[in-house]
Amino acid sequence: MERPSKEQISELPLYIGLDLCDIHIVENELDAAQAIKILQNETCLGFDTESKPMFQKGQISPGPSLIQLATETKAFLFPIRFAPAVAAAKAILTNPEIKKIGFGIKGDNKELRNKLNIDIVNTQDLSMTLKRLVGEKNSIGARAAVAMILHKRLGKGAQRSNWGAYPLKENQILYAANDAHSALCVEKALVKVF
Repeated sequence: MERPSKEQISELPLYIGLDLCDIHIVENELDAAQAIKILQNETCLGFDTESKPMFQKGQISPGPSLIQLATETKAFLFPIRFAPAVAAAKAILTNPEIKKIGFGIKGDNKELRNKLNIDIVNTQDLSMTLKRLVGEKNSIGARAAVAMILHKRLGKGAQRSNWGAYPLKENQILYAANDAHSALCVEKALVKVF
């Protein structure tokens, strides 16, 4: 198994993860309670964050604008502009019983700790797991991993959009949810293969 080229990835069928109807945006106490109720019973969750992109060298990131957590059938998006969303995300991210699976988690951890005082526990960074498994010298990101393991192309259309703006656009909602969802799917597929 080796890292596919950009050309090889572009020829793969698009990764179709969750639909808009399976994605919940947490804005208030009620949304937060529902998210916790569903997520606290999971043993594994896909995890990611989105931050406003920085286009100039030396700019300091304002930290994450959005935290995403996904089960196999649902995703929850936690915009950090809403205190109940941050509190709910923190309850799940600091729960040692739930494994949080994602790509490049070290950077997410640092930003969440510095900006929101959230210390994530029980994580698995698939970038490092795959790097070791395939003997790569560089870490493997979500797009390459989805291509290698799921033989699909992860759409990156909304990646550099303004995550600080609200409300989120439909393409941002799908992108954010499926980034977290794809991490969980890659992990499940890896367990079967290795």
